[in-house]
Formats: sequence, structure tokens, C-alpha cells
Amino acid sequence: MAPNQTLPHGPNPHTPARPAAGRIRRSAAAAIAGLTAVALLSACGYGSKSDDDKPKNPAPAAGSASGSAAKLSADTVKIGYFANLTHGTPLVGLQEGILQKELGATQIKTQVFNAGPAEIEALNAGSIDIGWIGPSPAINGYTKSEGKSLKIIGGSASGGVKLVVNPDKIATLDDLKGKKIATPQLGNTQDVALLNYLAGKGYKVDAQSGAGDVSVVRSDNKVTPDAYKQGSIDGAWVPEPTASKLVTLGAKVLLNEKDIWPNKQFVITNIIVSQKFLAEHADVVEAVLRGSVTTNAFIKANPDKAKAIANEAIKKEAGNALEPAILDPAWADIEFLDDPLASTLQTEADNAVTAGLLKKPNLAGIYDLTPLNKVLKEKGQSPVADAGLGTK
Repeated sequence: MAPNQTLPHGPNPHTPARPAAGRIRRSAAAAIAGLTAVALLSACGYGSKSDDDKPKNPAPAAGSASGSAAKLSADTVKIGYFANLTHGTPLVGLQEGILQKELGATQIKTQVFNAGPAEIEALNAGSIDIGWIGPSPAINGYTKSEGKSLKIIGGSASGGVKLVVNPDKIATLDDLKGKKIATPQLGNTQDVALLNYLAGKGYKVDAQSGAGDVSVVRSDNKVTPDAYKQGSIDGAWVPEPTASKLVTLGAKVLLNEKDIWPNKQFVITNIIVSQKFLAEHADVVEAVLRGSVTTNAFIKANPDKAKAIANEAIKKEAGNALEPAILDPAWADIEFLDDPLASTLQTEADNAVTAGLLKKPNLAGIYDLTPLNKVLKEKGQSPVADAGLGTK
């Protein structure tokens, strides 16, 4: 799901001077090994920025009007996310102080990531407790740990992925043969989606090399716009805002991925938690989820204001805000919601198996939606389903 510096994928609200954090990198061989084991990686480059010294917002005193009435079980909660529009929930929720209000005296410390694998590593190491993340790294993390590392506890966003192409070379979906189409990374969510789509159209492509009737070119979102301008790719199956950036360079939207999903919905961002933190601090997890639900409601009620808040957060994190020609269509294509759309997670995993990138994973127990459904019930809303993949 996919951020970058040139085209920030996302999220970081307001942080006073933030210490630089070291980048986390892996070799290509390690990445391929991970794919062989479970083969689902994220859409961006590795790395993170942390705010280890200060909470994102000053914590109000417990019991104050702006905080939780009762002191929660943890003094601090460490939250991870991307500087990415599809992570608009933490962007807006942190910037506006909505999450901090629900947490009361429990301080928030944040870490902003460029890639899902790095966030999973941080969760496993205890550097973060809760994170916003895409479906592929969540599946990867859960499977590699044999179901012991994380739980998906809520949804956050759907949509925001498009196939954009050079209109001088590709006029219809039947013109893809012999063309070069970029995806963010071998085995990432968009890579799997493109391979599955091409197979459904009868095109033969080797999943590992990308060679075949259509050449699948793995290209980091940071460099994909330049690759398009230079003519080294003919199109790309990419998340926002990369898709809208390409459109500003003359590309056209050939397919919006949501149009091939039931109800035009598919998970692009989940909320995960370390199982240890969930077991020890269920009240803190509920408070974060309460803040997430409240933030999503705020976004829906105030889309233009929320868009501006998210863009300001991106500017503070990445150094540059998105221009309206990119921001407006990108934001409009993302749906913020509480439902994790669990059935689509299973479908994405099945598609990766079909593509030959993933051995059949056992996703039983990957969800624990009990805290979220408790929050939704408090707010008079209907519960969400785990598609049979919940904690038994």
C-alpha cells in the first residue's frame, strides 16, 4: 500500500523536532526468501522515523474533560503507521488529538514507517504496540510467526488502487499484451492483484521474474513516475497517490481496482496489535479503537477538512504537501471505514497462492474483533465480521 518521499504515501501529523531514526534495509535475497516462505511484502522501501522522546500530543491528565475518565493500564502506547494517504485514520486522528483524547493520561509515542516488513519487525521487537498496515505484511507477519505475533483488530481503509497507462500505447484492457506494467514490489498486494487479473484474462506471466505475455516490472513507487516519463514502463498497477501522480504526467486510468471487487470494497489498510500488548492492555487497545472509530466518523463528516489535515501531516513528515491535482482524486478514491473487510483478506491470500507467490497460509485466528465490536456496540453501530478467521 505504498508511500514514498516524492509522493508521500502518507501519514505523520505534527511532530516537533524529531530525532532521525536509522533506516531498516534488507537485501534482495532476503526479500525473495521471505516470499518463498510466505511471499507477501509491502509496497514501499524500508525504514522508519521515530518519536521516542515525546508523545504525539501532550497527554491530558486522567479524568480531565479531554481525556479518559479512568487511568488506563499502560502509561504509554507505541503506535506505528505510514506517511501515506491510505493511512488517513492515524494521520487525522493524531493531528486532531482524537486518539490522545480517548487515551487520556496514556501517552502516545509514534514511529512512521516506509514499509510493512519494517513495521512488522518493530512490532515483533516491541518497538511498537499497535500499527496501521496493509494486508500483505499483516498476512506475512502472522504466518511467519505461526500465528503468535499479531492480531488484526480493525479496519481502516478500502480502495485507492488503480491501473494507469500510457494512452498512446494502451487504449483498452485488451492492449496489455507485450506491454510493461509496474507494481511496487515483488509479492506485494498490488503485485498479487495484477498477476491475478492478468491470469484471469488468459495472459501467462512467470510470477517470480515477471516475464511473460505482459512484463511485470517491480518498481518502487518513488521511482515509478520517472520510469513512466522515460518510457521504460507503459503503465502501473499502483496505490494512491502514485496513481494520481502518473495521471498528472499524462497517464490515464484504465481500471480502478475496486471495480473488480464485490461491493467495490477491498482492504488496503488494517489495524494490528501485538498479541502480548492485547493480552496485557486490552483497555488501551479499546481506547485506540475508540479513537479510530471516532476519527473515521470525523473524516466522513468533514472530508475536505480531513483531507487538508492529512496533507498537512504529510508535509510535516515528508517535507512536501501533495498538490491538489494529486491530492483531490487520490483522497476521493479512498474509503475510510471500521470494517476490516475480512473476506477480502482471505481472497488476497488465495490470489497470492494462485499466482505461485505464497504457500497456502493458515489464517485461522488472525482476527480478534472483540474489542472493536465492543466499541461499535457502545456507539450503537452494528458489529463487523471476521469471515471465520477470528480468535476462537
